Amino acid sequence: MVRVPLTPEERQRGERFGVLLRQARGERSMVEVAAAAGLSAETLRKIETGRAPTPAFFTVAALAAALGLSLDELAAACAEGPQTGEFRQAG
Repeated sequence: MVRVPLTPEERQRGERFGVLLRQARGERSMVEVAAAAGLSAETLRKIETGRAPTPAFFTVAALAAALGLSLDELAAACAEGPQTGEFRQAG
């Protein structure tokens, strides 16, 4: 099966997602957050840098839980364009 190339919009959404994760991670190390989410630090690095712009749902859910993020808020912030500002973590 051949994978259809991502559109520029899908790549940009992945890049926004990576930025949001880095912001939410704050001072926590990549290794710490990856371990809490049950991922390798390499996987988290690829997601944060946009090299893996379409992570699996359960990967996103695990990262959201490890970072104390709402999936709804994360999805909404990720869908917004770059002109809308930064993601604001609840609580």
